[in-house]
Amino acid sequence: MNAIVTAVSRAKGHSFSKRNEPTIRLAAGLGVEGDAHQGEKVKHRYHAARDPDAPNLRQVHLIHEELFAELRDGGFDVPPGALGENVTTRGVDLLSLPRGARLRFGDGGALIEVTGLRSPCRQIDKFQPGLMNAMLGKDDQGRVIRKSGVMAVVIAGGDIRAGDTISVEWPAGERLALEPV
Repeated sequence: MNAIVTAVSRAKGHSFSKRNEPTIRLAAGLGVEGDAHQGEKVKHRYHAARDPDAPNLRQVHLIHEELFAELRDGGFDVPPGALGENVTTRGVDLLSLPRGARLRFGDGGALIEVTGLRSPCRQIDKFQPGLMNAMLGKDDQGRVIRKSGVMAVVIAGGDIRAGDTISVEWPAGERLALEPV
């Protein structure tokens, strides 16, 4: 199966969900144009309150569409953009990517670099009760699996739309596992 973008979303304000759009534009070093999390410095309210001068490692949020099918099987209704992601994907195992992996979209203009995992927060249960537990799992060694997507920074700007292909560029050297950012 080819890796593709299935939806793109953004929100001007700090709302939980983001509205689906026909196209979003990425700006190098900043994030999604017109999105509340756009900027060089951290914009997430919790992180900004702790250190407003920290670099923004959460410029773009991606979730794999396959998660929505898993959640539907558990009785939840979660459409693209509902969990605050900017880019919904299909056919790429986002959670297994190493830190520093790069994703190139469509004709090759837009390029992002994966910085870490998004940790599910209590707001998820306000969206749909019990959803936070469904967004967590355990691997064979008993380690927590955070299923709520990955975060990235924009390396090269460009437009992204549903139907764009996604190619993965692996980092050179040691492949470090993703950690929450």
